[in-house]
Amino acid sequence: MRYIKTFPESLEIFKALGSDVRIEILTLLLQNGKMSMNELAEQLDITNGALTNHIRKLEAADLIRINSDSSFHGNQKLCEPHLDKILFTLNRTLPSVNEHKSSLRAGQYSSYEVYPTCGLSTSKSVIGIVDDPRYFAHQKHFEADILWFSKGYVEYQVPCVIPFYNKIDQISVSAELSSEAPGSNEIWPSDIHFYLNDTFIGIWTSPGDFADTKGLFTPDWWFANWNQYGLLKTLIINHNGVFIDNTRISNVTIDQFHLDYRDKIYFRMAVPDSAKHIGGLTVFGRGFGNYNQDIEFRVQYSPIAGSTPV
Repeated sequence: MRYIKTFPESLEIFKALGSDVRIEILTLLLQNGKMSMNELAEQLDITNGALTNHIRKLEAADLIRINSDSSFHGNQKLCEPHLDKILFTLNRTLPSVNEHKSSLRAGQYSSYEVYPTCGLSTSKSVIGIVDDPRYFAHQKHFEADILWFSKGYVEYQVPCVIPFYNKIDQISVSAELSSEAPGSNEIWPSDIHFYLNDTFIGIWTSPGDFADTKGLFTPDWWFANWNQYGLLKTLIINHNGVFIDNTRISNVTIDQFHLDYRDKIYFRMAVPDSAKHIGGLTVFGRGFGNYNQDIEFRVQYSPIAGSTPV
């Protein structure tokens, strides 16, 4: 597996895939496993010389690897696929703004109320006993890299140390989330409610609890029928409303909170009894899921009109 976060490091892969012949080579190798250069050339109806150029580009991009097989006369070269998965996260470069960035592990919540099925785990071991909410108060909960519950909430105090005499213009939260079904179920909707300082700001409905394939970063020891990965969601609240992945989910604006450098900020994710779909919540952090990130916060700010900067 290869995880690509920036555009420059993906150029070799894009170049290698920019050819119908090379796509066909990869398709044949994925279907057949190892194939010799002669077999590939015959299947593609091209010369070995023409094939060599394509093979070099695929090898340079780390998409295939070449081994020698001494059992064949002349120590024949065999080609095989190298990368089984490629994850691209190519973010647009935004104009520079006054911004405070921070992150919290899944277990670094400031308050909670959860109900079974539930549990927490580090990337190395489960904390305590699953389906026992008491372990959410265990001293090791701060180390948790994943947590899950069938209903209830977890709330985080947003790290926000911005300069004096500044007001908050936008808050964004990025996290990998899914539902929480007993065992797993890809069709298990859950209405996840979001709150800012105890004010309801919107809902996102998670489609399911995913265990169809192993999460790219989920540890090898993790149980196969447990939550494997989620969906990466970005919530933004600004002067125009509340958005999930650029889709407006609420008309609540940041201006209604009158937040500045003196205020504490609390962000809550909940599945309340009042939800239409009570399907639980799983929060994936670093070392789990498909994105290998903790809960990321960004707070944008600007000077308060008429104030004296320090």
